[in-house]
Order: sequence, then structure tokens, then C-alpha cells
Amino acid sequence: MWDKLEKIWKTKDIRNNILFVLGLLVVFRIAAHIPIPGADVENLRNFLASNQILGLLNVFSGGTMENFSIVMLGVGPYITASIIFQLLGMIVPKLEEMMKEGESGQQKINMYTRWLTVPLAFLQSYAMIKLLSQSGQPILTNATPVVLIEIMMITTAGTMFLMWLGELITEKKVGNGISLLIFAGIVSGLPGVIRNALINYNPTDLYTFILFGVIALLTVVGVVFINEGQRNIPINYARQVRGNRMYGGNSSHLPMRVNMAGVIPIIFAISLILIPPMLAQFFTHAKTVWIANFATFTINVFNNQLIYGILYFVFVFGFTYFYTAVIFHPQKIAENLQRQGGFILGIRPGKETEKYLHITMNRINLIGASFLGLIAILPLLLQSVMGTRSLAIGGTSLLIVVAVAIETAKQIESQITMHEYDRI
Repeated sequence: MWDKLEKIWKTKDIRNNILFVLGLLVVFRIAAHIPIPGADVENLRNFLASNQILGLLNVFSGGTMENFSIVMLGVGPYITASIIFQLLGMIVPKLEEMMKEGESGQQKINMYTRWLTVPLAFLQSYAMIKLLSQSGQPILTNATPVVLIEIMMITTAGTMFLMWLGELITEKKVGNGISLLIFAGIVSGLPGVIRNALINYNPTDLYTFILFGVIALLTVVGVVFINEGQRNIPINYARQVRGNRMYGGNSSHLPMRVNMAGVIPIIFAISLILIPPMLAQFFTHAKTVWIANFATFTINVFNNQLIYGILYFVFVFGFTYFYTAVIFHPQKIAENLQRQGGFILGIRPGKETEKYLHITMNRINLIGASFLGLIAILPLLLQSVMGTRSLAIGGTSLLIVVAVAIETAKQIESQITMHEYDRI
């Protein structure tokens, strides 16, 4: 580890890229503490503490909501826009063709995603303001129409600013920018959690803390094990004679990762599972009785830990398969292998290879999707068994933090390897 750190520091390009990314993360944390005037922060924090759904959003935004900061929406609207285009890519033929165009098509989809982020951020900021005004607490001290429009414009600009920071980070190839911003938001809350644990420490809770520590350690080990796990499918290449020379005849392997989707299914699932109860909050005081009753029923359903846990698990499980289907294309792999004279022993090239890869990926995905789902609902299981809410999203947070750290470390390591090749 120390050798790698020394290589990073001695390689000027990598060192500058990492320092640049750290600087942008500092900018993000500074922006997270710049409040928008016109809100009672103390009442806002009390409201977020009493609302499990909004509390979840607050943690993943790095405390930007409880500070009523200029970036209080975080990168949520951008993630929602990405989900919409991923789903449309499976339905709309034109977008599907665009996805198959490679880098140029992906650039167009990214551009459309940015455009969609603006109205989504504007609508989400309006929804957040209306939700706070219906909370029954004096959170917004001056809720005139002009002030509300100003807040909506500021928060929309804050989201676009974070999206821009994320793209700048991604360009430096030391990790995915959006994932690193979420990572920074989660990690920033760690000192506060430790502080509260020390302040409220009771000797009778010692065994509980030890148990939580052991579970956290096992979770980290499990995340690393699943993220690094892969099945290597042996590939043989037929011998080809060209003139007086013979090519091929060697063997290789095709790696198929257990968790090919990474943390994307968790982020997608969180974004979707928060939408119904948030929308229902607006209709709890509706004049039409059945609408108000249905809104209350929806909120109660999602506050039920059993139903919430089942839906959360199903969303994570389903999105793992969905996102893997988006990024993994057995047909293309089978065509490339056939073009290069490669084949899987005992499997005919072409359609049979494609079918084999599809079935194998689904079987491997079953393990990865089940693991992600269990990690997502692990805090809920602990909550029901031990009767504590202190780790309400601990499993998901650990999963995102560890997975992003592994991805970032791999990208940095690949850059070190490239620079070593350049020296040779």
C-alpha cells in the first residue's frame, strides 16, 4: 500500500488529478453549508428527524437538506433523469439505437439527461417547498411567491453546479463523479454519528456497539468479496494459417463479475422508493376525502417496516438484473468471439454462445442481486431484532462507500500501470 501511495505522489499527473478531485469535494462540502435565507433551520432539522423518508434523503445528500443549503437537492434530479433515459432506452427504438452507437450515442444521451435535469430539479424544489410548508411547523419564515421562486431557482442552479462538479471529477479518471459526491455526502456525516455515540454513551450499550462493529466489519468484507468476485469462462482460439505463419491456438478467459451493476441498483431503488410517499405528502390535506385517505394510506404503507423492506429488496433485486441487461450484451460478445476465431469449449459459436452467456450471467446475477438486496434491508432486520433505529441506513451507506472506494482505487491503479508502461 505504501509503495502505491509513493508511486501516486511521484507521478505528477495522477497526483494533480487526485488533488484536483479532493479540491472539488471540498468545494461541494463548502456549498453544503451555505444556507438559503428564509428558513428556520432548527425547525427544519426537527421535521427531518421525525420523517423517515426525508431523513433518508438528508443523509444521502450529506446534510444539505437540514442546512437548507443552496445544494439541498444534491444530485437526486440528475439520477432521476438518468433512470428515465435508461428505462426509455429499453422502450424507445431511437434511444436504443443511440445506446448502440457507442461513445457518440452515449454523449447524446448524456446531453439529453442534462437538459431533463433542469425541469426535474425545478419541480423537485417546488415539491420540497410545498412539503415543508405543509409540515405544520414554521420552517419557511417568509413564504411569498417571489421568495419561493428565488429558492427554486437557487436550488436548481445548485443541482446543476453539483452535476458539473461530478462531470469534472469523472474527466480526471479517479472515480465516477456522481458516486464520489454521494460518497462524500455519506462520509461527511460520520464524525457527527461518532460524536453523538460518544455523548450518549452508556456502559450498558457496550455489547450493542461491539455487535454493530462486528456486523459493519462483516458487511465490508462481504461487499469486497462480492464486488471482487468473478467467474472466468475459458476461451480458446482456433489456429489460423496465413501464408507461412500460424496465428491463434492460444487460450484466454472471459471474466463475468458477480456484481456487474455496482451500486447503481441501490441508488435507483432509493430514488424510486422515495417517490410514492413524497407525492402522498402533498395530498394528505386534500379537500376530496378519498384522495386524502389514499395519501394517508400510502404513507402508512411505506412507514410499515415489513412492506418497506420487501419493496426495497424487490426494487434492488430487479434493478440489478435490469442494469446488468443494459451494460452486458451477450450478442455483441458472441459476435466478437466468432469474428476473432474464439469459442467456448463445448459451445457452438454464434447463437449458442450468446444463449450460454445469457444463462450464465443470469445465474451469477442471482447471487449478486440477492446480496445487494440483503445488504439494503440489513439495517431494517437489525432494527426489528434489536429495536434500535441508529443504523437506519447503515448497510446501504457501507455498501456505497466501500463500492465507490474500490472503484476509485481500481481507476487510480490502472493509471499507475499506464504510466509505468509509458516509462518502459
